[in-house]
Amino acid sequence: MGTRGRLRALLGVLVALGVLLGLPTAALAADTEHIVSFTAAYDVQADGGMDVTETLVWDFGGGEHHGIKRYVITSQGYQNSTTQHRVYEMSDVSASSPSGAPADVDVSQLGANTVIRVGDPNQTVQGTQTYVIRYHLAHVVNGFPDHVELFWNVTGDQTSVPTDKVSVTVHGPAAVTKAACYYGEQGSKAQCTAQPGATATFSAGPIPAYQQVSVVSSFPTTVFTNTSPDLRSGGTDTSGSFSEGGSTLSPGAARTVSLLGVGAGITVPVLAAALMGFLVWTRGRDEQYAGLTPGLTPAGGAEGQVVRGSRPGAVAVQFQPPQGVQPGMVGTIIDETANTIDVSATVVDLAVRGFLTVREVPGTGMFSRTDWELTALPPPAGEELLTYEQVLLGGIFRESNPVMLSALKNHFAPILSSVQSDMYAEVVRRGWFRKSPQSQRRVWTGLGMALVIVGVGSGWFFGLNSSAVDARAGLGLPIPSGIILAAGLVVAGLIVNLLGRRMAARTATGSAVLAQSLGFKQYLLTAEANQIAFDEAANIFSRYLPFAIVFGVADRWAKVFADVAQAAAAAGQTMVMPSWYVFGPGGFGGFQDIANGVDSFSTTASGTFTSTPGSSGSSGFGGGGFSGGGGGGGGSGSW
Repeated sequence: MGTRGRLRALLGVLVALGVLLGLPTAALAADTEHIVSFTAAYDVQADGGMDVTETLVWDFGGGEHHGIKRYVITSQGYQNSTTQHRVYEMSDVSASSPSGAPADVDVSQLGANTVIRVGDPNQTVQGTQTYVIRYHLAHVVNGFPDHVELFWNVTGDQTSVPTDKVSVTVHGPAAVTKAACYYGEQGSKAQCTAQPGATATFSAGPIPAYQQVSVVSSFPTTVFTNTSPDLRSGGTDTSGSFSEGGSTLSPGAARTVSLLGVGAGITVPVLAAALMGFLVWTRGRDEQYAGLTPGLTPAGGAEGQVVRGSRPGAVAVQFQPPQGVQPGMVGTIIDETANTIDVSATVVDLAVRGFLTVREVPGTGMFSRTDWELTALPPPAGEELLTYEQVLLGGIFRESNPVMLSALKNHFAPILSSVQSDMYAEVVRRGWFRKSPQSQRRVWTGLGMALVIVGVGSGWFFGLNSSAVDARAGLGLPIPSGIILAAGLVVAGLIVNLLGRRMAARTATGSAVLAQSLGFKQYLLTAEANQIAFDEAANIFSRYLPFAIVFGVADRWAKVFADVAQAAAAAGQTMVMPSWYVFGPGGFGGFQDIANGVDSFSTTASGTFTSTPGSSGSSGFGGGGFSGGGGGGGGSGSW
């Protein structure tokens, strides 16, 4: 964009902020736009490259623009490598406009993106225009033992406007034997329409701003002469900057623009802090039952008076966990988050309740690690599972029974996400939260990150250029007004992000369950061996061990029962050890050994459940396919 165009855009941003802040201004620019259709045709070559033709029908809304920009990621991380990156070298770039819009092409590099700017800096267009962009990319396919694959992010997640419709065709040296299509946010597994054939076809839409479409096409290996990726040393470059001088504004207009930038940069974070502080105080604090001891609820089902307050301090010791509350639920109510440790503790709880057994499998090599074999058992009579427990149990044994914990690596992350979502839904269903704490955090942190992105973008786009405006205004600012504005937006975003995490408030019932849970934690921390009967020890140890894992006190809980076992031996009594945890061949152990094994199991399971395969270069079929998981990507925008 030329200087005049950037200043016009900067003025539009500042005017909008001025209206919001009550600062004097003369105009308000509104410009809504969208992509009517995005059509991509990929002609895959036998040497692993492909010719690309993109046809974008762009509605500029009520605004005037010079043209459009396409960001194409041509430098990308490869698998999990920290020493190499993958390059899709671009060549033969051209553009045209069937609707008659200026179609001059400027190609530049912005970090990992190759930027194709189409249009004329001296002419503007409006309304609906059509642009056709052509280019060639090298080394885009991924080779596998049984097939060759194009896994490509078509639109990219950097597109700042919504797209009504996306259509893609893939043609290659042989027919496409298998096809898949994904759309949505990065990582989404939502599927769009895909049809294999001599020319594979894909369609999706509408696609909101900053979401994307990814397509996968499979070819026979015999028709390709080269499927090797172009790997280069070092990490991808994500930096990029520009600067242009000069200002065409009058001194009075330049002064207005500069003062708006400075005023907004100072005022926006102050307003963000005041607004978020007010919201946290009035909506982000937990509800409590007035006049009742923490942990108690009104008798007889009465509603009771509810007030806003802080988290309970000292709580009474509870000798049992809250009635009907599972370990995973306790973990979620305590920190408002369904952590992976809450999920792995749920696996242990299911084993204790008789739904499966956990058996240690010692490693055989010098550097090998212990693994665990999980075996599903017939459901115990009278035991009912919650939704998240059903999803968890079904996900573990969906491929085989028994199953090794290590076999779930790189395949369990989607199941984990479903389990966590169901855990959040469960705490809402029980009335502990009015809304999912996860969704509330996402809304506020998303808003905060949007402000940060806008701030960073405005600093890069307007910041240094604003020094020319400041000079025209004669203000003599030590820091360009655009940088002050950008810094203010970034600080405001960080404030919203930080305080937004505190907006997930418990209901009065949730606060009562929290107090009961903390009281039970005190029991696990203070229980003594002489308080536990020998004949009940094994049962109590197993039932409360998953809670001890959630609280992080499993080691202390095990030591208590080691003392119980020692006292029982001295009294000539034999204690029966739990049967749900099985040691390796010829192995046996006591309560401390079980706790150590289970603690290690929970830690390993947490890492296994969250592991995912590398993106660029991995297959798009089966468990590895998702939006944004392929090569390329980037986005589109106007200028």
